[in-house]
Amino acid sequence: MQGAGGMRLATVRVDGGTAAAVEMEGQLMLLPFEDVGEWLRAGSPEPGLYDGSDRLPLEDADFAPLVTAPGKIVCVGLNYREHILEMGRELPTHPTLFAKFADALVGANDSIVLPPGSDAVDWEAELAVVIGRTVRRATEEEASAAIAGFTVANDISARDFQRRTPEWLQGKTFDATTPLGPFLLTADQAGTAPDLLLECAVDGATKQKSGTADLVFGPVDLIRYISAITTLHPGDVILTGTPGGVGDGRDPKEFLGDGSTVTTSISGIGACRNTCTVR
Repeated sequence: MQGAGGMRLATVRVDGGTAAAVEMEGQLMLLPFEDVGEWLRAGSPEPGLYDGSDRLPLEDADFAPLVTAPGKIVCVGLNYREHILEMGRELPTHPTLFAKFADALVGANDSIVLPPGSDAVDWEAELAVVIGRTVRRATEEEASAAIAGFTVANDISARDFQRRTPEWLQGKTFDATTPLGPFLLTADQAGTAPDLLLECAVDGATKQKSGTADLVFGPVDLIRYISAITTLHPGDVILTGTPGGVGDGRDPKEFLGDGSTVTTSISGIGACRNTCTVR
């Protein structure tokens, strides 16, 4: 990625809109871009190019989804060894892919809207990869260079809808269900195959805890595979899969309800804290 310098960036709500921002000394310096996606499409210009006078205390930040309208959200199922075994499956030879739409995204502290008609809403903490440059049929080197950085996501899933057919889409992309944020940790700080601690807690009780090194297909592998199918552009997002500990894999099964609070965190990046609600 160009000009990153090992930063954490965010997208925050300001004056009825949104703005990209970079973390500096406990504050967020606002950048002249609507979100991190627009900053990436502009070539990831150095924040030092701007005067930095427009700042926001970190504690006052109202985080929007890190990328507000990605062109693609590609998700990977069955990609942690522990989770695959938990679900009684064999290790895959190719990534299992499905998609989400941008309407599914919420900010790091926004409410998760429980899918109407579902009584099997599950948590799935995930490391998300954000694309920083356009790639098509990427080599390993090109795939590595295309990683802008990483953020936190939770692939909240309506398991009953998911299992209605062999295709998973209808259980995965309900509006306002997928936290994405709060920060982008740039790849020049994290590396392209980071071993980060990923955790999910529900109402304060830890449900998932794993290192991202347990991924069957890492970020570079996924970009190579996906870009052979469809061109990836700056601001596109890849959700890399979830580790063991999901509610659907427990005995008895556990699911989210109205008022449940889901905390999804990754070391070095930050945490999403989202309360489930019915609308």
